[in-house]
Amino acid sequence: MNMKRITSFAVCLAAVGAMALLGASECDAQPTAKEWNKGVVGWNLGNQFECSAPGQDGESMAIGKPDNSIKAETAWGNPVVTKKVIKAIKDAGFNAIRIPVRWQCHITNPVAMSIDKAWIARIKEVVGWCLANDLKVIINTHHDKWLEGRPTYQYKDENNQKLALLWMNIASEFAAYDYRVAFAGTNEVHIKDNWGKPEAENLAVQNTYNQTFIDVVRATGGNNAKRHLIVQTYVCNPDFGIDNGDFIIPIDVEGNGNDYMSVEFHYYTPWDYAGSCKYYFWGQQYKQHGETPDQDEKAMADYFDKVSQTWASKGLGVIIGEWGVTDHTKGGQADLQHENATYYCKTLVSEAGKRGFSTFVWDNNAFGDGQEKFGIFDRERGMKAKADWILKGIMEGKKIKD
Repeated sequence: MNMKRITSFAVCLAAVGAMALLGASECDAQPTAKEWNKGVVGWNLGNQFECSAPGQDGESMAIGKPDNSIKAETAWGNPVVTKKVIKAIKDAGFNAIRIPVRWQCHITNPVAMSIDKAWIARIKEVVGWCLANDLKVIINTHHDKWLEGRPTYQYKDENNQKLALLWMNIASEFAAYDYRVAFAGTNEVHIKDNWGKPEAENLAVQNTYNQTFIDVVRATGGNNAKRHLIVQTYVCNPDFGIDNGDFIIPIDVEGNGNDYMSVEFHYYTPWDYAGSCKYYFWGQQYKQHGETPDQDEKAMADYFDKVSQTWASKGLGVIIGEWGVTDHTKGGQADLQHENATYYCKTLVSEAGKRGFSTFVWDNNAFGDGQEKFGIFDRERGMKAKADWILKGIMEGKKIKD
């Protein structure tokens, strides 16, 4: 895309104007991605803005603006997001929020990928509440199925064209926002129902998505010229990025190097403990209480070291964009199993923090016992921390120093 870049002086002027609007006082130097991530312990506003339109199949690849699409925020059973929600996250000790956003059901012109003004205004409202609480923010494309579900050569050119137009529109809306706001290009790109090893073309298409995202956001200018941008491994699985050259680091604009980019992966590992409930205990310290998976504290630390050696050593930031432990108990040992979940959370947050990774726990406001019960704060009941054992572990991990 041929768009004239503005000068650094103009960038600073734009930043001054934005910071005056958003409460900042001066045009400070832009943080690198590593600086942005350092000390960040974040929370996901899950199952809110990434919902399909009311009555629409969540797997639909349709691009448009169905009736009542503005009400998508509550389509999956959650109440509307309020200032109180954001304030509760700040008060709990988090310092950043990841806002997953589905755009495909808010597109007024699919040719230009133009966004419904009411939808972008709503996203800006919530971002503004985050910034007012001095929370860093990540905005992404999430559950845009036309993009995530078709990573093949057949759709590569079409998808990249649409992705470029979409991010041109999103980035232009936020170009004057300060550097606390970061953008993430995609989410868990994968062929439907296939979470395993991808084909070479799937990996190649993900790499083109990442490059398109970097190119178009930078071209919009303003603070986007050096904004923290986040790219993803295929399906956000680090295994498909750290070996065999599967992940290609995008080329940023001249002068930026790798300083203003992070690589994102998701870490529900081991899944048979954190997600699927095969195991009810994790870690060497809890082996005496029941069967545990082989992937223990040492495995986690070793894996994070490998991630750091692969990406951080090249100047890139590293973000664990989603992680969590579903609530699952049995055998009358709920207290001990919740204590174990606290230990897992503490270990993950502290090990990631030691290496400069930022972390964003997944909270889908779902409670109970079993798979996908990642709720922490009850949005129906004043943001009460129902899974207080999860919150306890996160905040204990946050306190641990290098």
